Amino acid sequence: MADNQNTIFARAVIKGIDNQPRKTRIVADLVRDRYVADAVVILENTPRRAARAVRKAVESAAANLINNSDVSIDPKSIRIARISVTAGTRMRRYVPASRGRALPFEKISSNIFVEVAGEEKVKKAAPKAAEKEGK
Repeated sequence: MADNQNTIFARAVIKGIDNQPRKTRIVADLVRDRYVADAVVILENTPRRAARAVRKAVESAAANLINNSDVSIDPKSIRIARISVTAGTRMRRYVPASRGRALPFEKISSNIFVEVAGEEKVKKAAPKAAEKEGK
């Protein structure tokens, strides 16, 4: 990273994914600390249900960085800075059991947090005409 570039961050949060956090974390670990372009390719070829939700979160964070920042961002420099999966709300349900009983269980949802970092595009300075004329 050059000294004259500024790092800009953006984030995206997707809540209430109907998937277990433990299973979603496995997919999130695949793309941690990677470039967004590489992460999207990995997630498109991952045969897990959670891969689609993680891919949407990563793409959303990258789009937030490109569209909501005041400066122009180099799309090739966008990198996943942080990605975390936490447990969301729990829905209490019951499953029928023998002898007319009902056994409780919980459907756990997931929350996905993605933060991406990108470098500001370096504008190329025009060659100084005064130096060329003087020589």
